[in-house]
Amino acid sequence: MIFAKQPIFILWDESHIWGLMAWRAVRALGLPCRLVKGNEIAEGTLLRKPQHTRSSSTHTGMLLVPGGNARLKAYSLGPAGREAIRYWLAAGGNYLGFCGGAGLALTQPQPDEGLNICPWTRANYPQRLNHLISGHVQSHVTLGHTFSPKSHVPADGLLSLPVWWPGQFAQQKCPNVQVLGICHRPDKDFWIADLPLQRLPSGTIEHWRSLYGVNLSADFLEGHPLVITGTYGSGRYVLSYSHLETPHSPMANTWLAQIIANMTQLAPKSDQVPLWQLRHPRISWPDDHERTLLMDALRHMRALLDLAVEHHLFFARTHWLWGWRTSLPGASCNHLHAALCSALELKPTPAARIYWSEMSSRFATLEHIFMSGAEEYFLACRLADTLSPSQPDIVEKRWLDHQRESLFGHPMYGRGILSELLSIIEEVIYLSQDNALTDTEVI
Repeated sequence: MIFAKQPIFILWDESHIWGLMAWRAVRALGLPCRLVKGNEIAEGTLLRKPQHTRSSSTHTGMLLVPGGNARLKAYSLGPAGREAIRYWLAAGGNYLGFCGGAGLALTQPQPDEGLNICPWTRANYPQRLNHLISGHVQSHVTLGHTFSPKSHVPADGLLSLPVWWPGQFAQQKCPNVQVLGICHRPDKDFWIADLPLQRLPSGTIEHWRSLYGVNLSADFLEGHPLVITGTYGSGRYVLSYSHLETPHSPMANTWLAQIIANMTQLAPKSDQVPLWQLRHPRISWPDDHERTLLMDALRHMRALLDLAVEHHLFFARTHWLWGWRTSLPGASCNHLHAALCSALELKPTPAARIYWSEMSSRFATLEHIFMSGAEEYFLACRLADTLSPSQPDIVEKRWLDHQRESLFGHPMYGRGILSELLSIIEEVIYLSQDNALTDTEVI
């Protein structure tokens, strides 16, 4: 395999729906890319790529690290993988990180929990609500920098950029780090947890602030860096807590295409990422027994999501994402649903077929246990909510917590039955990626 023809590597470990979204976005821009695992990086995949000087007309390589848990990404890379990235970047590579991928690049208190290529650190949250934000924010952008957007910038200099439960940079004075984008105010589709701010009656937020002492105005966003850039040796990085790869986010997508073009000297064929219709996946897997098993799992997963919506635990958020009430395992459900859809949208390679035939029996057994247990869990959550005013302890919280962790895993560390199901489907996707490398007709 000749890696030099795939200059954009996308770190697959611990990326889940965010890895699928980033992979889809790069293909939608018409650019060559490859999913890569931490152990491959540790074994020298990046280092085998030829390096070029900045003045060369030939493209230079890029490692794109999607969202997800930064700490788990660091562990999956291991010491050798983390050192390989630093060595490759110092020699002239390019690093683009979104959300968890941005956090991975920051300096961490524990060296084994990050790459430490950027001297900035991650900010602590004074309130948990500060992390539970999603949707678009209006952001000031720095004009004139190499990575600044060069088109579609309104007269007021504000771009509408998407965020999905982001971290925050702890801003520090450092000449090697420059701020490209700064949060200004929420945009129309902005949510805090499961509250859509634009749908609240006028004056509600101020009333809640005075009555309950809770601030849902999102004014804590004002002035916070959202996108930064810097150098590490001869290499460059762009770190963004905005998901510029979000489907059908025109300003973000245009900026993403420009950043990749500037970093790699590749010419995107498009500057837009179309809608991601996960509710209506395009099935490419051949009609066989293996597809039947996958289709059954997707049907069961969709039924579980519909059940959660019917009982007001989940709600439709976008074409590719279900929202959820605070404390429910909505993120992991979205991960598995997106993975099942994506696996079925790919034509399996022989390696993927062999792997799936070996794992399908195990998967089917676990999937049956998970779906029946998850249904019981969601209905118990609904019952607990209904009875909470009169019989608050009738559904034991300790039992609910145990069920959640055994089925869905820990919110930060994964595990649970769903984690094993997800790892199997993600391996199928990984093994099938060669059949998608030239597929730029992304829907």
